[in-house]
Amino acid sequence: MSRIAAKDVTRTRTENDVDSVVEHLKGLLNTRQGECPAALDFGVVDFTDLVHAFPEAIQVLQRSIRATILQYEPRLKNVIVQHVRDDDVLVLKFQITAQLASKSARGAVRLETQLRAGGQISVR
Repeated sequence: MSRIAAKDVTRTRTENDVDSVVEHLKGLLNTRQGECPAALDFGVVDFTDLVHAFPEAIQVLQRSIRATILQYEPRLKNVIVQHVRDDDVLVLKFQITAQLASKSARGAVRLETQLRAGGQISVR
């Protein structure tokens, strides 16, 4: 069987682009500013620096996530990051809404992030 025939032809280019963006955001949002010597502003603010400033820290983190996406994920435009309340006080959730910037793969993207006590951010 050829490689072309073996591929899942039901997936669209937009779905593949979204999967690629999600994978990139996982790495990007789990990098803290200052960890990348080549670009010191790469990543988001360090959560441990904000832990004592709640609830104001939520807005700082929200702005940091948005600014990081705008700077380092050019495949997304019109990025909106909103805090989503959660019953678990040890989890911070943010919803990311954006549009794919590519002319060939247009569409709205809605992702959810969760920041847990350990500082890891999940993206889905």
